[in-house]
Amino acid sequence: MTADTLPPFTLPAEAPKAEVRPHAFTIHGNRITDDYAWLKAENWRAVLKDPAALAPDIRAYLDAENAYAEAALSEAAALRKTLVAEMRGRIREDDSSVPEPDGPYAYFTRHREGGQHPLICRRPRTVVVLPGQGAEAAADGGPEEGEQILLDGDKEGEGLPFFEIAAAVHSDDHRKLAWGADTKGSELYTIRVRDLVTGEDAADSVEATSGDAVWSADGTSYWYVALDENHRPARVMRHRLGTPQAEDIAVYEESDAGFFVHIGRTQSGRYLTVTASDHETAEVHLLDRTAPDSALLTVSPREHRLIYSVEHWADFLVILTNADGAEDFKVVTAPLASPSRANWQDAVPYRAGVMIRHLHVLGNHMVRLELENALPRIVVRDLAGNEHTVSFPEEAYSLGLSSGYEFETARIRFTYSSMTTPAETYDYDCVTKGRHLRKRQVVPSGHDAGDYVTRRLFATAPDGEQVPISLLHRKGLELDGKAPLLLYGYGSYGTLMPASFSTNRLSLVDRGFVYAIAHIRGGTEKGWRWYLDGKREKKPNTFSDFVACGRALVEAGYTSQKQIVAHGGSAGGMLMGAVANIAPELFAGIVADVPFVDVLNTMLDGDLPLTPPEWPEWGNPAESEEACRTILSYSPYDNVAAKAYPAILALGGLTDPRVTYWEPAKWVAKLRATMTGGGPVLLKINMEAGHGGAAGRFDRLEEVGLIYAFALMAAKAARLV
Repeated sequence: MTADTLPPFTLPAEAPKAEVRPHAFTIHGNRITDDYAWLKAENWRAVLKDPAALAPDIRAYLDAENAYAEAALSEAAALRKTLVAEMRGRIREDDSSVPEPDGPYAYFTRHREGGQHPLICRRPRTVVVLPGQGAEAAADGGPEEGEQILLDGDKEGEGLPFFEIAAAVHSDDHRKLAWGADTKGSELYTIRVRDLVTGEDAADSVEATSGDAVWSADGTSYWYVALDENHRPARVMRHRLGTPQAEDIAVYEESDAGFFVHIGRTQSGRYLTVTASDHETAEVHLLDRTAPDSALLTVSPREHRLIYSVEHWADFLVILTNADGAEDFKVVTAPLASPSRANWQDAVPYRAGVMIRHLHVLGNHMVRLELENALPRIVVRDLAGNEHTVSFPEEAYSLGLSSGYEFETARIRFTYSSMTTPAETYDYDCVTKGRHLRKRQVVPSGHDAGDYVTRRLFATAPDGEQVPISLLHRKGLELDGKAPLLLYGYGSYGTLMPASFSTNRLSLVDRGFVYAIAHIRGGTEKGWRWYLDGKREKKPNTFSDFVACGRALVEAGYTSQKQIVAHGGSAGGMLMGAVANIAPELFAGIVADVPFVDVLNTMLDGDLPLTPPEWPEWGNPAESEEACRTILSYSPYDNVAAKAYPAILALGGLTDPRVTYWEPAKWVAKLRATMTGGGPVLLKINMEAGHGGAAGRFDRLEEVGLIYAFALMAAKAARLV
């Protein structure tokens, strides 16, 4: 379908109109009136567990909004179907991961053709020695060679409107599998244990967990994280197989509502790690997996704004930390017997501008993933302190490092891609420096990287900072400003937006779009300072960076004003709401996916699942007048004004515990009641899913198809104005 034949929006005679039920309150002298507060269900906790508990008046309004959005996009039904077919045609339906060796088996996931959910599998592992190298390699053939399906996601999810596997973890003896699944989209996972000999699940299970499990060394019990009444991961419990959940043993309980608890396992396999953290402080505890009844060992007591993570090696701990002003992190060691901060010794000193993002410890090597000037690299160090770098050629690319299961090995696994290059998975020998390509992503419908161009540009922010932009377009694009452009952004929590390959984007790019990623402040593309300069009182930098990126792309001839469609999700959805208020004239359309747009009200509600841990990110407006003033200056819902807005598509999930459904619902209601022109403004709430949308891989394509059809239609509509 060409741009000239794209369908228009088809708007019903009247859009849904939410009833105005004013709710007023005063905070630090500011009188706030919220006309749509009633859309927040009083029984929201019950709705997370059972969507049928939603009040009838709220359900009626959401149903009306869904019907309106479908009607507005009705002429695009054929386009959406075409987009989904294209995107599905680029997926190898029977794809599988590269098997990961662990003892006598190699574990992997795969999909069957037409399947929505993964299959968790293993097969016998054969170990060979490469001649003259002394390096270990797994002789891994195809999935058909001795495959055992441990967990069939399609079978487990059959007939359910939502199904998602959080984790599937095998025991050390390879006889049992602990697996956690969510059937509502509310991230309340039930963990079950499967006997890998009989294929049967045990009668005992545990509910309301984060989904992760770590086995004791003897396989008689496992640890998990229990969620509290406000949906926060707050307690670490140990479950003994064959006993009811009520008899589970509490190992750790976090008393600070602002700290979430996570569990893991050191690469050595010796220790369970219990980490309590918010967005700027961490505290780690260890428990010997061979002695599950032993007490936790606190590595170093929490200190405000001290972040650290821990790996184990022999009689030492290897720690990645920002201690002593190491803003972009450094690596230290500490004796296992006395690991507190007073005994930390530098192993990889801090270097300003070089951020260590990930640390991987093997028996004889330490591997780190670093980031400098928005480009990643892998650095390998041996026991003698000798280092070498694994290098890559492209101007902008993405790099991932996998931990694997084993410790006494010289092999690491990494994944490389760029916006033009499909993902390549390599095994790398830290001794010989040899790379072994294990998998190259296959695009069944065909892909020629030479047909596309990826670039790295920089935009100048209002304060002079240089903001990186990664972009993709068809080769031969004329820089005459006529191309529509999708500009994606996030910019929160220090999350890095990788310049990686995506087959879905090609459906826009092949229709003449430029696809661009704005690496704005609030992320860590340029180090930890880049994050600090986009949070709390400096949060407005995130929004001005994004607008600067849009304008820089116009000035460079990649697009023109009113031909940019902005896209962001979650905290990136808040970005969408903010830039819609700040610079609506720049955009043809805005897609706000599960958008965090009601910032003030959410940050004032300490009972919501994420609010207390979010205060370090945004500020606590209840306690700080300055934080309240800053949030009020940008909170999208509170800054909707009588002006023309671009076309807006807001997406949400009824059982979303992270960004609750009422945030986009209230925002859309206020936009419709306040704006003086532009639009349309559409709201689509998935009544059977949560934060991540549909869980099935093909169901998710339906949502992407909706977003891309909207983007194409918004750009076309703007050209006709």
